[in-house]
Amino acid sequence: MSIRITTLLLRTSFQTKPRIAQFNSYFQRYTMASIPTTMKAAQYSKNGGVEILQYTDVSVPKPKDNEVLVKNEYVGLNYIDIYYRTGLYSAPLPQITGREAEGTVVALGASTPGIKIGDRVAYLHESTGAEYTAVPAAKVYTIPATIAPGVAAASLLQGLTALTLIREAHYVKKGDWVLVHAAAGGVGLLLVQLLKAVGARVIGTSSSKEKLELARENGVEFPVNYKDDDVVARVKEITGGEGVRVVFDSTGKDQFDNDLQVVTRKGSIVSFGNSSGKVPPISLDVLAAKNLKLLRPRLFNYITTREEFERYTGELFEFITKGQLNVKIHETYPLADVARAHTDIESRKTSGKLLFKV
Repeated sequence: MSIRITTLLLRTSFQTKPRIAQFNSYFQRYTMASIPTTMKAAQYSKNGGVEILQYTDVSVPKPKDNEVLVKNEYVGLNYIDIYYRTGLYSAPLPQITGREAEGTVVALGASTPGIKIGDRVAYLHESTGAEYTAVPAAKVYTIPATIAPGVAAASLLQGLTALTLIREAHYVKKGDWVLVHAAAGGVGLLLVQLLKAVGARVIGTSSSKEKLELARENGVEFPVNYKDDDVVARVKEITGGEGVRVVFDSTGKDQFDNDLQVVTRKGSIVSFGNSSGKVPPISLDVLAAKNLKLLRPRLFNYITTREEFERYTGELFEFITKGQLNVKIHETYPLADVARAHTDIESRKTSGKLLFKV
């Protein structure tokens, strides 16, 4: 019998406040007793290629004060996981992969008000690529019942990235011309849908006819093949020589010079990824020619507080439940196939979200 059903049945027998407290104490002991001491995890002990990834046994963490223990069901794979694995971003070693997941709360540390054992939650934290993760209570969010299994894990990190980009990095208004690179990628597909929802005019780049068609289906008004087309000439042609108010660029090095040329006066370049490599050092003088804004945002600096995390996660899930945001899942992998999934996302031949079923 599942934890969620067991919880429901037992709660009906404990109706008064003293007996509810008795139930909570009993169920905490019952659940902890049912949690194993070891678990499977996708882990690496040094930085490098996919060959360093191991599917191995590690200890199950215990929740500390202000933490909950989540039994993971789905784990999202993001390009940031590649950056950590290769050492582009630093993290203590050994490191369990992953930065987002969804699952069921199975144990509570002290001081976790509002969270119950049996809650179905999504969260952002490190070390999600495992059967269990101990998570700060401030970083979990109860998943609405209308959202299907897997969708929260497939949308949380990339969806919040896309949403904060158009709300915080550059507030996009109706009618704004916007250029999105890698428009058929995980963040790109969500970003172009949100831009369409707020009334922007979207130009999107990708590398193949199939990806460009997918981008068009999700909100790109003018698709551009960056391998075959002159991106600068096409953007200027599409906008009547005006250029775009903002460029959202997850590719890094390869498109940065083009970004400087296509963005309009007083526009913004938002560089939020390095899939083609880091942008080389630049002179600030290049921004002065058009009074440009250049940003290198990170999602977690936009959702540092509980209030920020709740506000944007609630808005994201509202877009999903209203049907304004379709979360495309490229493939769902067993967690044991972590190396294959990393290889696939690095190939830049995927479109949509890569997901693990734990």
